[in-house]
Amino acid sequence: MHLLDGALRTYAWGSRTAIAALCGRPVPSNHPEAELWLGAHPANPAHLVTDDGAVSLGDVIAADPAGQLGSRARTGFGDRLPFLLKLLAAEEPLSLQAHPSAQQAKEGFEREEAAGIPLTSAERNYRDDSHKPELVVALTTFEALAGFRDPHRTVELLRALAVPELDGHIELLAGQPDSAGLRALFTTWITLPQPALAALLPRILEGCVQYLAGAGATPREFGSEVRTVLELGEAYPGDAGVLASILLNRVTLQPGEGLFLDAGNLHAYLHGLAVEMMANSDNVLRGGLTPKHVDVPELLRVLDFEPLTGAFRLPSPAPGGGVHVYDTPAPEFALTRADLSTDGPNPAAVEFDVSGPRIMLCTSGSVTIRGGDDTLVLGQGDAAWISASDPSVTASAVTADAQLFCASVG
Repeated sequence: MHLLDGALRTYAWGSRTAIAALCGRPVPSNHPEAELWLGAHPANPAHLVTDDGAVSLGDVIAADPAGQLGSRARTGFGDRLPFLLKLLAAEEPLSLQAHPSAQQAKEGFEREEAAGIPLTSAERNYRDDSHKPELVVALTTFEALAGFRDPHRTVELLRALAVPELDGHIELLAGQPDSAGLRALFTTWITLPQPALAALLPRILEGCVQYLAGAGATPREFGSEVRTVLELGEAYPGDAGVLASILLNRVTLQPGEGLFLDAGNLHAYLHGLAVEMMANSDNVLRGGLTPKHVDVPELLRVLDFEPLTGAFRLPSPAPGGGVHVYDTPAPEFALTRADLSTDGPNPAAVEFDVSGPRIMLCTSGSVTIRGGDDTLVLGQGDAAWISASDPSVTASAVTADAQLFCASVG
């Protein structure tokens, strides 16, 4: 059992305050901090804090895969940690994106390897051969676009904008309000020639402005969706991804709520701080809202156009109160949240009787974790690596209120 230092990723869409504040560092930070990786991904492994200094978690696992991962994880996923835990802070929208299935990732990676495309190339779609199911759990109010909306509702939204130039597009979806209709409309929009896009997109944005202006003091039915389109249109002028965003569910997560996205679900995180849990992969197919590489044919190959109606994965309380399990079908990972208290309705201590490798992350207050004769104190923003050889762990609140996440193999 060791303290674990995460690997900080700085992207332009990140926050100069959210991760730094949670980890107790001065704000604002020097650069936008987008993600804190807690795992053993070769692109940016976390490091164990040892008496001999910092040691890469990837190196520790490679030196002793049996002891660090255990037989169950190795049988299912080989000698690699199958999950990656992150803190994610979005100050601005991330790119519109989807992730491949396991088979698509394997085929795509082999295809690009055979073509000799360097792993570091901006044209590369597949940087590893793994799929990337992911779960995001809000620490603050968290805004996102996630999966295709019920096409009947999208037809209602498009008609509410009252843009004559949209009539043909509306009839396309209204005539086939299912996954095939969504595929046809999305493909039409994402492949529009630039002159056609430059003519259509401003008219839609004008329709959005008029829709909100007509509300007066009364909230509009599609108010949040329309405001998001306007915000994206301002941030990414002339981008076909702004059109695509109109087809997606607009989601607001409150702290503690989780959203699970499997392969093929088009999505974009818009704003907020969250814990993110995923398979240990960095495969992303982008669909817009970014200056980065967009491979439309490959994106269309991996997208799932079935409307996503059950996007929320609210935690299921576990026995003992104050413990919540985020249940997903992903075999690579499991995530549990414990709300602890020294004086309140939540328990003061919880035992995590989980086998295999674990990463614990304290997101509020302070806790003591005990495993056998070993003890660690985790303050807000601290994390710990617990190997498969370590015993089960008990977490106890040090402060009046504390929150602890436990990541493990599914």
